Amino acid sequence: MKVLIIEDEPALRSSIQDYLEQQGYICEVATDFKQAIYKVNEFDYDCIVADIGLPLGNGLDIVKELKLLESAAGIIIISAKDSLQDKLKGLELGADDYLTKPFHLSELNARINAILRRKNFDGNTVIHFNEISIKPHSKIVLVHQRSITLTGKEYQLLLYFIANQHRVVTKSALAGHLWGDEYDQAGSYDFIYTHIKNLRKKILEAGGEDYIKTVYGTGYRFG
Repeated sequence: MKVLIIEDEPALRSSIQDYLEQQGYICEVATDFKQAIYKVNEFDYDCIVADIGLPLGNGLDIVKELKLLESAAGIIIISAKDSLQDKLKGLELGADDYLTKPFHLSELNARINAILRRKNFDGNTVIHFNEISIKPHSKIVLVHQRSITLTGKEYQLLLYFIANQHRVVTKSALAGHLWGDEYDQAGSYDFIYTHIKNLRKKILEAGGEDYIKTVYGTGYRFG
């Protein structure tokens, strides 16, 4: 899952990014309002963590922009202000949650997980797709109740496919989801083919069906 961190304080921004990447998220960052507006208009994210107080603008205006764009991203507002008015305004504008600084990174992670489960998987703590079961909290993947071992990219790829089942997913969307800002530097999509090949092989070896279908010239469909 891909997260955008909008935070101007370098130490906090770096701490959030490092922690969430250790949890398996693909993280991108924006350090001011202008950069944040550009990113939310150009790229898709699963969740956005936005500080209210930003250089060149206000984080609440980013929430407004996301709603104008009809973005499906989860939104968590963070702020040093422990103000009921700020919280209510953020939630009324469409934010999903609000955290007051300072906060524990584990709590931020838990709230991101809760939002993603609610938005993508109806709030379920275990995700089921036919014979495939995923336990996001422990990152355990089962096929016919048999555990399979996936790399971080394969796990993110499977989650993304299930969240977008029966839809055609373009190769560029997959690349952006797995690599964030760096995907356009790859020069080809060979790395996607490799991850898909390995994911398909592991599911088949565990007795699962081949749900990954190639849509020639476009991308893939799962389901």
